[in-house]
Parts: sequence; structure tokens; C-alpha cells
Amino acid sequence: MVDVKSGANPLFLTDEELRQGIELLFYAYRDFTSDPDSILRQFGFGRAHHRTIHFIGRNPGISVAELLGILRITKQSLSRVLSQLIERGFVIQRQGTRDRRQRLLHLTPEGIELEERVSAPQRARVARAYREAGGAAVEGYRKVLLGLINEQDRHGVLKSIKDE
Repeated sequence: MVDVKSGANPLFLTDEELRQGIELLFYAYRDFTSDPDSILRQFGFGRAHHRTIHFIGRNPGISVAELLGILRITKQSLSRVLSQLIERGFVIQRQGTRDRRQRLLHLTPEGIELEERVSAPQRARVARAYREAGGAAVEGYRKVLLGLINEQDRHGVLKSIKDE
């Protein structure tokens, strides 16, 4: 692995060091999404489908409104993606028990299998990077990622990703 330590005080980073960090994020995202992209292409799906099955899988029974809040996409965009996932048998909608207008989303067994297949290479990539970086770096990485999230959203994100 390439050593990217700058040795600089992180409170006084140069513009170039910040640009390098941004560039590393672009490269990491490219590679992080490459394996899932190739799997999803086999189904005619894209990244919106991936994010949708990920968050439905992590939150069985999530409402469409809650999913829209997480994904921050338009109802129209989500409707298109959900329609495809439902038609292909990866997601089912159930009526809310308290509010019959509410649509609660669940992965089908096929959806669970697809989500696992798509996320497995990402989990392996993250696990390898964590092992190579070590515990202190992992904690720092999590702090940096949390710092990249809009401040008003951090508490909700932390609450949603906490261990069950």
C-alpha cells in the first residue's frame, strides 16, 4: 500500500494536502463501487438500485418516506427504481399497520441474496483496508467520514448505523 502520511499537523493542512485528500476520495469511491457496478449491470441496475436495496436491507420495514429522507432523491426517481425492484421480485411493499397509506419496504429472499452479493466485495475491501490501516486509523477514518456529513444530519446517521 502507498504511504500517504503527510506528517503535517492536520489542523494546518495546505491546499495541496486537501486536494490530495479529495482526490483520494474520488479514487476510493471509483474502486469501492466498481465491483457492485459490474454485478448490478448484469441485472440492468445501477447505483440507485444498490443504495435502495442496501438501506431497505439494513432497515426492513422502512417506509418510502423514510427511504426518501435517507437517499435524498426525488419521489419520481425512487418510484422508478422501486418499481423495477418490485417487478423483478427483489423488494415487496406492505401496507402500514397503523397508517394504511404507508408503504413499508422489505427485501424478498432474492433481494437479500442480491444485496449480499453486491455488498460482499465492498465489505471485503473495507475489511482489508481496516486491517492494513490499524485500529487508530480506523477510528480516525470514521471521525473524518462523520465530519464530512452535514452537521445537522450527524446524530441521525450515527443513530441509524449503531450496532443493533
